[in-house]
Amino acid sequence: MSTAIIYSFNSNKTAKAGEKIVEAIGKDLKLDVINAEEITEEQFLSSDQLILGVPTWFDGELPNYWDEFVPALEDLDLKGKTIAIYGLADQVGYPENFADGVGIMAKLVRDRGAKLVGFTEVDNYTFESSHAIEDGKFMGLVLDQENQARLSKKRIDNWVKDLKAVFK
Repeated sequence: MSTAIIYSFNSNKTAKAGEKIVEAIGKDLKLDVINAEEITEEQFLSSDQLILGVPTWFDGELPNYWDEFVPALEDLDLKGKTIAIYGLADQVGYPENFADGVGIMAKLVRDRGAKLVGFTEVDNYTFESSHAIEDGKFMGLVLDQENQARLSKKRIDNWVKDLKAVFK
């Protein structure tokens, strides 16, 4: 099984979280690190297991680099792929669409046949609504560096521990 983590190298907080995820995974899993701003369909399809860094921008939108990749993604068959998503969001500044980017991407890849893993609890967050919630859980790891930066390391460590049980 091949595994890749894909995030924008230029989106500071998402990139730092991605680096911490890579560090937490350590040598347990060979991991290709790919810049989301330069991703191709071939690169996306070349890994069996993917970790996607998807922050929420503005009022619940995907960042430009992911939004520009959506048309290509819509044409891909992702059956057999296992995908985990992490995203950064601001529950105080954008409580009505908190972490929507995670939900948008999760539904997009799942609708193309991917298996989603890495759901996390919604406890200890305060927001009005989120498209990232399904069956009472976030559809990935949600980090709020604006308001809860001190909780990120523990959240990442717990999430990576769960991913290691699924990713081979």
